[in-house]
Amino acid sequence: MAEHVEHHHSVLDAFNPLQNRLNWLLLAVPLTLYFQHQGDVEMTFLFSMIAIMPLAFLMGHATEEIALRAGENLGGLLNATFGNAVEIIIASLAIWTAAQHADQADVMIQLVQASLIGSILGNLLLVLGLALLWGGYNHRTQTFNQEALSMNGSLLLLAVLALIIPAAAAHTGADSDILNLSRYASLVLLAMYGLSLFFQFKTHSHLFDVSSETEEKEEPKMTTKDAWILLILATVLVGWMAEVLVHSVDKAAAGWGLPTLFIGVILLPFFGNAAEHFTAVLVAGKDKMDLSLAIAIGSSVQIAVFVAPLMVLFAWVMGVSLSLEFGILETAATFMSVLVANFILNDGKTNWLEGVMLLACYVILALSFFEV
Repeated sequence: MAEHVEHHHSVLDAFNPLQNRLNWLLLAVPLTLYFQHQGDVEMTFLFSMIAIMPLAFLMGHATEEIALRAGENLGGLLNATFGNAVEIIIASLAIWTAAQHADQADVMIQLVQASLIGSILGNLLLVLGLALLWGGYNHRTQTFNQEALSMNGSLLLLAVLALIIPAAAAHTGADSDILNLSRYASLVLLAMYGLSLFFQFKTHSHLFDVSSETEEKEEPKMTTKDAWILLILATVLVGWMAEVLVHSVDKAAAGWGLPTLFIGVILLPFFGNAAEHFTAVLVAGKDKMDLSLAIAIGSSVQIAVFVAPLMVLFAWVMGVSLSLEFGILETAATFMSVLVANFILNDGKTNWLEGVMLLACYVILALSFFEV
């Protein structure tokens, strides 16, 4: 490998806007600090949210570089773990803030629940819808591996079950044990996620192999050391921006006249996921639908079966009353989105109109969260 070292990108290259135009958005980091110093809460929130987009992309890039050297199974586990790191960081900071400041607990809990639901909806409707639309625009009909998708679809339905029961119990007034129910259900979901990873990467890995869609084996562009430095640096910066964002969201929502629910469900997941999951749309245009669906659906599964229950358990440790009772509107939106996506992908084929249907669902839900 020594003869290739001179072609490796450094950490500075990863931040270079001439290498990747998205890096121009990194200017939002100093702008965030400037407006924070000026005491302009609305602009501080806006630029901290924008800054997270390129930083999330850099985290994803570093993870992929490490995964290329780590082998298929460990690489897949790394991608699964860090795939939704932004959501984990934002939700963890909000829970930490709720634990430290009781007067902000209700807003922080709503922010956590809204951002988790928003990530599921964003991946399932917006990212997948754009992928099907762009793929269908370039190819009349596209096919994919139905077996791999059915497992992810079933996992999503299982997660929705864990959301529906607490919401139904709260609606009927039997809400005394919703917190305990949520915590035990979270343990079950995490166990199920662990088993699904074992199934995906060990016992039935052949069902999820998308290497046949790749024309040539991708070579790492960074050394392992540089990739780890980039991952740690990007994660620290995301954590910093997320902390600024979490502490300014309430006042920014009031200043703009926007519901906190709309910011949590629509805006945060969009800026947190846009850059990283744009890959799903690009590869769909190249007719690599298995890879596209693995990114879009897989991310929704990770949020629903791993991140959401993990945050409930973290809140339990921190003494914060975070449950899986996300509200009737949020739960209904998630349930219908999972059903629509499962029905659309049920025949193993996709076209551009099905992408438009998913996008239409997303627009309707975005309007409902804005108006409510």
